[in-house]
Amino acid sequence: MASFILRRIAVSVLILLAASFIMYVLAANSGDPLRDLRGGNPATEAQLIAARTAALDLDVPAPLRWFLWLGGAAQCLIPFANSCDLGLTLNNAEVATILPSAMLSTLQLVTVATLSAILLGVVVGIVTALRQYSGFDLTITFVSFFLFSLPSFLVAVLLKEFIAIGFNNFLQQGGAIPAVTVIVIAIVAGLIWQVLIGGPLRRRLTVFAISAVATGVVLGYMAVSEWFQNPGLGPVGILVGVAVVAIVTTLLVSGLGNRRALTTAGISAALAFVAYFALQGLFDISSVWTLLFVFLATVVVGLAIGWLLGGPDRGQSMRAGAITIGVSMVLVFLDRFMQSWPDYVNSSRINGRPIATIGSQTPGFNGDVWLTGIDSFTHLLLPTIALLLISFAQYTRYARAGLLEVLNQDYIRTARAKGLPERTVVMRHAFRNMLIPIATIVATDVGALLGGAVITERVFAISGMGNLFATSLGRTDLNPVMGYFLVIAIVAITFNFLADLAYAALDPRVRVR
Repeated sequence: MASFILRRIAVSVLILLAASFIMYVLAANSGDPLRDLRGGNPATEAQLIAARTAALDLDVPAPLRWFLWLGGAAQCLIPFANSCDLGLTLNNAEVATILPSAMLSTLQLVTVATLSAILLGVVVGIVTALRQYSGFDLTITFVSFFLFSLPSFLVAVLLKEFIAIGFNNFLQQGGAIPAVTVIVIAIVAGLIWQVLIGGPLRRRLTVFAISAVATGVVLGYMAVSEWFQNPGLGPVGILVGVAVVAIVTTLLVSGLGNRRALTTAGISAALAFVAYFALQGLFDISSVWTLLFVFLATVVVGLAIGWLLGGPDRGQSMRAGAITIGVSMVLVFLDRFMQSWPDYVNSSRINGRPIATIGSQTPGFNGDVWLTGIDSFTHLLLPTIALLLISFAQYTRYARAGLLEVLNQDYIRTARAKGLPERTVVMRHAFRNMLIPIATIVATDVGALLGGAVITERVFAISGMGNLFATSLGRTDLNPVMGYFLVIAIVAITFNFLADLAYAALDPRVRVR
């Protein structure tokens, strides 16, 4: 393992050096970095050109200038030296100073989009594989290819028009939902659920009727209670939510027949419900680190409960307890965010239109962790959805194809012949091997998303790395371009290295030597 890691690091360094040299030379020859100074005031033009040339070493040929840039970039590898030098911009700002803030915005956007795409894509892919050639499978196939064919800028414009502007107008008009709209949404929801559940015609009609009526009742309640103006789950919503989480988690992890796992999940859900009341006072004075500590502490409690009650097979109970209490605490946090929604919407800076179309935060807006969290959410919602829709299609297709291929293997037929439940066959035997191609896609998709963020950030006016790269490249501002390239290259190489290690973890037949 150690020799493999050292070899990969050596090869990655060589690739990074060669790619950075090519990128530097191409970017340096793409334009004139002195263009904005030429044709100005004759009295100061020569002086300004000389000053910029000296500051950026523009009198040195590009291939040799790359060695100067490399020497400064290499200082970033020295820990605790605080000597990282990525050069200056055309405006004499240090790239090492402006890059972290831009990198934070982009990585925050890409991380949420990637995790959401993986989760939704894998889940939907599994369901479509288990329902092969059904109406649901064909519908998801059509939707996936349709979304994959849409350019990111068009998706961004459509999201601005129909989600941001439409929802903001809806709130300012009082949040009233016309009866015709309720009926249409209820019918569509009924059609979706009956396709998803499937089965004989009688069961489909029953599912359609129940889901349509339930959707209509929920929408009617939201309209009457002005839920969109004052949202919240409340004690009843939290209780129902943690109960559903406990049952679904146990069903997926071990099956409801495992009483120890079900008991562990039930106790974990009960503790999360108690925490909903006990932590309200702490939430009023919380910070991000406080919430992170509370979340990790509750997950540890769930693991401990599973270890104590798990019996001979503690692994299943520990997973059931940790997942149940972790997801339940997310619901508790979500409810607290909802409680701060009216204060955010009624703020003078927001002016009743919370869904933002530009920027990563509201200028001049201040508040506690809940208000600033909502502000970040409303600004990152649309660009995250835009990136999510692009990645969702490929994760869905690869998960479907991977699971279908695994389900046709001999060991799966053997497991079924032994009488194992279908849940055990899919979740224990097939799911792990299905993740092998997904690991490869994640490694390549992260770099693609970072590249796609260039367009998305430009459309939504987010001051991230993509916007920094596009602006700098247009001005032939070489050092910010190379800072962007350095981050993208390191992230891509790192994720490909992690994908190689994931192969060995997912498939015992793979050995890292």
